[in-house]
Amino acid sequence: MTDQPDILCIGSVLWDIIGRSDSTMRQGSDMPGRITRLPGGVALNIAMALARFGLAPALISAVGRDTEGDELIAACQLRGLHTDHIYRSEDLPTDQYMAVEGTNGLIAAIADAHSLEAAGDKILRPFTDGSLASPYAGAVALDGNLTLDLLSEMARSPLLAQADLRVAPASPGKALRLSPFIQAKRGTLYVNLEEAGLLCQASFETSPEAAAGLLSRGAVRAVVTDGGNPATVGDQSGLITQTPPAVLVTRVTGAGDTFMAAHIAAEIHGAAPDAALTQALAAAAQYVSGETKI
Repeated sequence: MTDQPDILCIGSVLWDIIGRSDSTMRQGSDMPGRITRLPGGVALNIAMALARFGLAPALISAVGRDTEGDELIAACQLRGLHTDHIYRSEDLPTDQYMAVEGTNGLIAAIADAHSLEAAGDKILRPFTDGSLASPYAGAVALDGNLTLDLLSEMARSPLLAQADLRVAPASPGKALRLSPFIQAKRGTLYVNLEEAGLLCQASFETSPEAAAGLLSRGAVRAVVTDGGNPATVGDQSGLITQTPPAVLVTRVTGAGDTFMAAHIAAEIHGAAPDAALTQALAAAAQYVSGETKI
């Protein structure tokens, strides 16, 4: 691991508790399956994927000083991630996420990121205490598990005015937290079709339509995915749309984070916009097919 990180990943760092069944499930289903506990959270999923793509990410988040937190920090370090900038709270428990998946996709999920929200701007101390360069001029991946107030602050903060911001909601329910970046005309937004619709207060049928809608509302750059349907990257120079490889889906939690990380890594490594999208879609397809170890 290098001394200096290639990118900062700011947001949720927690334990993912995922129940998966090899059967189709619906509300009320009670099926046999497997339950696993893995390091997760949007920021951590992105960081782990970035590390697989050859980058050295640093995490900025809140993790409790409990047993679960100590185990999580150790798991992050084992995966080659910088953890020195994580705020360790004495009185807040380590966050966790619980999901149930069937062969027909995500059935239900609950994200308990209350400690990250309660920590607030304490997680940003590395930008003001000399731990990180200020203003920070590198790449930064942000997730919507941060509070709207904190995201609004970061969208306009001089501490990040020179940063290459890459922003994603943690879930459709938190999509509107990305609005400050549209208003401030900052960053690249990574959203799915539903999230794009929520941000634009509209309904979109395709990713090109959604990307165009986000740009018309003020976004400077948008990356819109739609599951196995075509994905689109849009900015003021136009739209690039590609269809993902067709694969058998064996898992879905973390797929969007893998796509985002692969896209960022490709661009950091100098890939052209169309090549970066191709690489990202291929990495996400490999992930959902179960071929990527995490």
